[in-house]
Amino acid sequence: MATAQSTSPETKPGCQNKCGNVDIPYPFGLDGDDPTCYRDDEFKLFCDTVSDPPRLLVYDDDYLSYSETFITNISLQGQLRMFYTWAAVYCYLGDNSSTGMYNTFINLPDVYRFSNTQNRFTVVGCNMLAVLTDYGDSFHIGCITSCPYAIESMKLPCDGIGCCQTAVPKGLNAFVIQLRMYDNRSSYTDSSKISRCGLAFLSDLEWFSSNASYLWNLKNNVEYVINIGSLTPVVLDWAIRNKTCGEAQRMADYACGKNTYCTNSTNGPGYLCHCIKGYHGNPYLPNGCQDVNECEDQRNNPCVGICTNTIGSYYCSCPKNSYGDGRKDGQGCTWKSKGFPVMKVTLGIGFGILLLLISGSWLHYIMKKRKLIRLKEKFFQQNGGFLLQQRISLHEGGYEFLKIFTIEDLELATNRFNEDFILGRGGQGTVYKGILPDQRVVAIKKSKVVDDGQIEQFINEVIILSQINHRNVVKLLGCCLETEVPLLVYEYVCNGTLFHHIQRKSGISLLSWEDRLRIATETADAIAYLHAAASIPIIHRDIKSTNILLDDNFKAKVSDFGLSRLLPMDQTQITTLVRGTMGYLDPEYFHSSQLTEKSDVYSFGVVLVELLTGEKPLSFQRSLEERNLAAYFVSAINESHLLQIIESELLDDECVIEQIFVVADLAKRCLNIMGEERPTMKEVAMELEGLKRLKIYSCVQQEESVSIQSESPSAVLVPLRHYPGDSSG
Repeated sequence: MATAQSTSPETKPGCQNKCGNVDIPYPFGLDGDDPTCYRDDEFKLFCDTVSDPPRLLVYDDDYLSYSETFITNISLQGQLRMFYTWAAVYCYLGDNSSTGMYNTFINLPDVYRFSNTQNRFTVVGCNMLAVLTDYGDSFHIGCITSCPYAIESMKLPCDGIGCCQTAVPKGLNAFVIQLRMYDNRSSYTDSSKISRCGLAFLSDLEWFSSNASYLWNLKNNVEYVINIGSLTPVVLDWAIRNKTCGEAQRMADYACGKNTYCTNSTNGPGYLCHCIKGYHGNPYLPNGCQDVNECEDQRNNPCVGICTNTIGSYYCSCPKNSYGDGRKDGQGCTWKSKGFPVMKVTLGIGFGILLLLISGSWLHYIMKKRKLIRLKEKFFQQNGGFLLQQRISLHEGGYEFLKIFTIEDLELATNRFNEDFILGRGGQGTVYKGILPDQRVVAIKKSKVVDDGQIEQFINEVIILSQINHRNVVKLLGCCLETEVPLLVYEYVCNGTLFHHIQRKSGISLLSWEDRLRIATETADAIAYLHAAASIPIIHRDIKSTNILLDDNFKAKVSDFGLSRLLPMDQTQITTLVRGTMGYLDPEYFHSSQLTEKSDVYSFGVVLVELLTGEKPLSFQRSLEERNLAAYFVSAINESHLLQIIESELLDDECVIEQIFVVADLAKRCLNIMGEERPTMKEVAMELEGLKRLKIYSCVQQEESVSIQSESPSAVLVPLRHYPGDSSG
């Protein structure tokens, strides 16, 4: 569940108290709840239930302003932890004049301040100068790094050699970070021998201490730093702002409830509420602070004798025939009787415990292997292993390509799932590279979670996917059911994702138009096969450029069936919980929860637009009208300026422009808001195959009535705005 109705003493009755696994205590509350669930709009938050798991975001009228950030913890002591800030980046790209860089800026709502005790301003790299200023330019904080000699790793604490770190002032809720090379006497080439990239960011000090090596290792990973960037966690201080305790206590809207006391905020104006000693709970609710029953907790009971709870306190006493104050931190209780055999009892207890330890260790040694065997058998049965064996035996010879691996097989193939073998992490799990004993290279997917109630459906899907035999679909080789969650074994595709090859590197496109058209045709043919030619129709539900892999011959292969659903033969749609990736998600499916084959058609249309423009489907660094690539693309066609957003390298050959118009028109039809008006994937595949086979022998400009073909190839090309995936020279 994304959210839960409150039965918690931390939240008002009837209000949602969770988003995913993050608790939401009052004075905070969620957008969509009654306004009394939060103190005022400054404490209103937003739960993004489209994400999996749901993410808790800072609320803003413009949802997109904070959609890349998420809150991980809220403390009633006045702290809030979140992944928030992008690092500023400066990279040397290969010659003395070519660099990639972007600065970063943050503006928090007024209720928050960046913690001056738990955050630090940090610069990582060589010969870098970073400056942090507030929006009013009232202060400047600078940090300089140098690398006077070749250094292999960063030393903590940062001392200026490869890393610089400094504190931030109190009251900071907005800043701009600028990063550049500071030593003009040193050439880019000299600095790049040690570090080609520099990062400047504000982050949680504890997080930086445990991630310093990872950040230092990014110093020469230009492609990752420029195209992906680095998002860092910060700690925010929150308070009831703009009044001191003395001022607020005279006001009708004083935030503290009963049995509380007030302290002034140490970071910016405002105050905080706390339960007085002997009480615990939420001090911001009228009756949130409740009496602590100190005697109830047997492990932390303050008394050695008799404990009696009182309102806000307790007292200790000694039992009959003993004396003292009864407190663990005081005199305790002393028995009046003499001659009690303390030594004998102590020795007896000691020898008894020693015997128990020896016996327990021996039993543990004997039963350890049996327990491991039983655990594997339990997981095998729990994950449908016997059901899968039964299905295979009933169709002898029908599943000769499906193998049931043991966990020992896959641990050997991945060196016990070593992190060095990780190919990637996603919302559904982690993918490892493995080498089987016969030297075959495979990809092993380790899912995050499996639904116990859908084991039979999972086994059915494994059997069906294993029978898919299409040159453009990643082949399922087998599975392992001896672990808590099943492991799936696929063929290994070595040349990365289509997304990686679409994105521009140093301003040069990595794929020619012929490659793009062929990849689009192969992908469409694979999806059409899943929809129509497979034994049971399969809806992929997560078609995107990162799920289209390229082999060493740049042949496309559709992968990642983690969200796929089987479509019963007698149905054209099924009702499901909305899942997918923002930017590719079919709007009709998003609003109705009705999943059809046309949902895959819409997602494929977005991939076509990526191939035409070379841009990401969703970027919050672009302007508002350009932020959603699919919507902006359709708008460009309707307003007759298609060529302005086509990747410029594709327009060098005039003979290709006719094909670009045809593919653009096909993409527009795939992106139709109404699913029934979109073509089928079979129709899409046939159109692309016909276009791929077409040979253009002459380039004669034709005048037609279609508005998108009225543009001239010589039109002025205006690229989309640069964002932290572009590089500037």
